[in-house]
This record gives sequence, C-alpha cells and structure tokens, in this order.
Amino acid sequence: MLQVSGKWCSAACVLTLCAVGVASYSAASEKATATADAATERARREVRMLDDLYKTSIVLITTHYVDDDKSLAAGSAFQALFQAMKDKGWHEVRLLDATGHPYNEKNKPAEGFEKRAIQQLLEGKTFVDEVVREGDKKFLLAATAIPVVMDKCIVCHENYRDVKKGKAIGALGYKVPILD
Repeated sequence: MLQVSGKWCSAACVLTLCAVGVASYSAASEKATATADAATERARREVRMLDDLYKTSIVLITTHYVDDDKSLAAGSAFQALFQAMKDKGWHEVRLLDATGHPYNEKNKPAEGFEKRAIQQLLEGKTFVDEVVREGDKKFLLAATAIPVVMDKCIVCHENYRDVKKGKAIGALGYKVPILD
C-alpha cells in the first residue's frame, strides 16, 4: 500500500492514477501539437496565396507593360510593394538570386535558410520551408522558385538569355508570422 494525497492506495490504484495522468498529458500534448501544426499550415497557405498573387501580377505587368529596356521591370516595382508589406508588419518577402551572379547584390541569399533553400530549389523543388523561433514568436521561412517563364523576361534581364525556360534563376523568400 502507498499513500497518495493522504489516502492509502494499492499499487494497482497508483498505476491507474499514473496511467490517467500520462493519458491526460499525452492528450494535452497532442492537442497543442495539432494546434501548432494547424497554425503552421495556415502560414504555409498564406505563403502559397501570396506567391500566386505576386508572381501572377509580375507576369501580367510584364506581359502588358514591358515593351523595351526602358520599361520599368515588374520586379523592380514589386520591391516597393514588398517593402510596404514589411513596413506594415504583414510579412517579409525578397527576391533571391539562384544563379550565383545576382542582378542586384541585395538579392544574394543570406547564410542559413536562404542558401539551403536555393540549393534545394536548384535541385528541382519548387517550395521549401522551415519554422524558426525568434524570442517568443514563431515564423515560417519559405522560398519558392522563380523560373524564366517568358521571352519578355530577357528584355529586363539580359543575363538570363541563355537560361533554359523553366529553370529556377531565383526565388521569392518569405518570412511569415505563425499565429496560434
């Protein structure tokens, strides 16, 4: 007999109490994990939606408004949009070079996630992500491939002339808050 909370219990009683405690902890842990997984999946969905929005817009602008090398490149215009989203606290997104010869030095992938993501995109993946914690906040870092998709890309980006259509020349790198 063992004493538990001032009462005498048999070993079987203590084992039953322990099993109930472990089951309760396990259920709570599973619920917390499911909630965290759901929040991460919402962040992934947000990245996919943003990616479709940004890339579709860039292609439409390039198709309808880029006529020659004096035209404003859609990617340059979107840099201002990306900065506005960051300034308002929504998310961060930036253009990342995957060729090793960036069109702009600011597009070099940073050490860590960005470099690992670019390597995976060059190996054929189209979406790479990772969850990180900064202080008490969690973020989804994601990168999506940017391939050469049309001849007009070369109007503003002559350095991609010899790149095979569909091959990743860069990525959009995202940092999206994960909200539980």
